[in-house]
Amino acid sequence: MELLHLRYFVAVAQELNFSMAARKLHMAASPLSRRIKDLENELGHRLFDRDTHRVTLTQAGNALLPIARGVLEQVDSIQWRLDETARPRRATLLLGVPSGVHPDLRERMDALAERVRDRFEIKRWPGGTDRLVDAVCDGRLALTLARLPAGGDPALELLPVMSERLGAVVPRDRFAGRESVALTELTELAYVISPTAVTNAFFRGLDQQLSELGIKKRIEINSAAFEGISEIVSSGLAFSISMLDPRSPVQNYHLDNVTVLPFSDFHPRLETGLIWRKDRGQGGDLAEVVAAAREVFTEPLHS
Repeated sequence: MELLHLRYFVAVAQELNFSMAARKLHMAASPLSRRIKDLENELGHRLFDRDTHRVTLTQAGNALLPIARGVLEQVDSIQWRLDETARPRRATLLLGVPSGVHPDLRERMDALAERVRDRFEIKRWPGGTDRLVDAVCDGRLALTLARLPAGGDPALELLPVMSERLGAVVPRDRFAGRESVALTELTELAYVISPTAVTNAFFRGLDQQLSELGIKKRIEINSAAFEGISEIVSSGLAFSISMLDPRSPVQNYHLDNVTVLPFSDFHPRLETGLIWRKDRGQGGDLAEVVAAAREVFTEPLHS
């Protein structure tokens, strides 16, 4: 018995017509009938009842059909099973993501994940920049997006991925009809500081700049959430600084009496980079991912 005998048998059993089965198998009906008889002789059982009007399976044929199908399914699956075994297993990588990531940057990260999907599954992990960078250093995260400056560890490597223009988050009623605002107009308002700002190098530097430029009042809130800052600003007590692009997700947290205006005399930008450990990127387990990232981010995004 050969596999072809089983294939011929299954084809006839499905069609219950030798001529139709032969056409399906790209052969003549006569040799197909002979192969079935050979199989019946070898097994010692008649598999089909045949007359001039119809073909039906015998009791032995009905018993053989699921067995033959199972054998053929196993044989047909050999190639893909071997391919699956030989293919490297997908590794799961954790990518750190700070809050307020621009949708264009998310699209690029999706593109990166798609490029390496055959070998890696990238999952995102939220957090503040400093903690995310620490997690990359100790290996808990493979890579992270980070608000710059960040790290400073010579063991880390950085790829710039986005630059975002920042604006003043101010009470709408106080600056109604305005298209921009000067920093000198905000000296009577306090600058809102959140715990995130205190622990982030960029916002620490920004706070120092504002102080040097005449913004002396401060309000520090316990909540790191954008909603808390928006509440303070909408009340008319303070201002903040945030992404200017209306597509930034941070804009979703602004209340009715809050607007974001560009500065006329101050030009802050928030830079974001992709960070990983050099030893993992240069010939290490992240070499393929890093190479793909360099292609995806040939030029940093701007907003």
